[in-house]
Amino acid sequence: MLKISKVLNNNVVVLDDHGQESIVMGRGLGFQKRPGDSIDSAMIEKTFSSSEPLVSDRLTELLNDIPIEVITTTERIIAVAREHLKGKLHDSIYISLTDHCNFAIERFRKGALIHNVLLWEIKRLYPDEFSVGLKALDLIEKYIYFRLPEDEAGFIALHFVNAQLNGDMQGVYQITKIIQEILNLIKYQLNIDFNDESLDQQRLITHLKFFVQRMLAGDQSEIINSPLDEAIHAQYPEANYCVGKVAKYISERYHYMINNEERMFLTLHIGRIYEKSPKKQ
Repeated sequence: MLKISKVLNNNVVVLDDHGQESIVMGRGLGFQKRPGDSIDSAMIEKTFSSSEPLVSDRLTELLNDIPIEVITTTERIIAVAREHLKGKLHDSIYISLTDHCNFAIERFRKGALIHNVLLWEIKRLYPDEFSVGLKALDLIEKYIYFRLPEDEAGFIALHFVNAQLNGDMQGVYQITKIIQEILNLIKYQLNIDFNDESLDQQRLITHLKFFVQRMLAGDQSEIINSPLDEAIHAQYPEANYCVGKVAKYISERYHYMINNEERMFLTLHIGRIYEKSPKKQ
């Protein structure tokens, strides 16, 4: 028999199974219940447990104030994301996305809409996450009866980018901005147009995500010369020149030195794109 440890509200309670707490949700689950009472497992719609106490504690606090329909709809959105996204999602997504969706719905009800200034970049840099964001708008409309604007699909997409990188939202905004700066520099230096459907471009963007994350974290690995360096630089001279410009820009603007190994990989990614790209006249 399942015993209640805490009652958060009529729809959310905490169970204690031999010292391991779990949060369970279901409509009317906590109605007229007290700690020590038993519950019917058939009424449970969602169970959440985390090995990280801070995540669990923050979620407990959050779920105390958020309507059950927002909680269950957010869970449906996360389930869609787990199905469609390749990266592993950190448990913090349950906190950040539930909080965001609740706040977005409250803002919409009040007519207080926020313009997403990075929407174009998000569509281009994170197409899979943005697709999930659009599906999230469909789910919110289906279960909560509000159609949020496309800007919100972009915000939701960034939450999933953040959950895969296990960073913070401000960091994800900055990563997105810097990636776009680098792509603009590559486009200008090589006089090419990007093909957003290109697998080579998606590989470059994935590489840049983690490169910029390391850069912002100040992770300056030891400079190691590889025998492949000269061969790759010789094979892709235009890309090598372009990477030199990127390195100079990063050094001057962000005070970060791109090491030889990083330059080699960037040259390889950019070189492949350059070889296949139609050149602008």
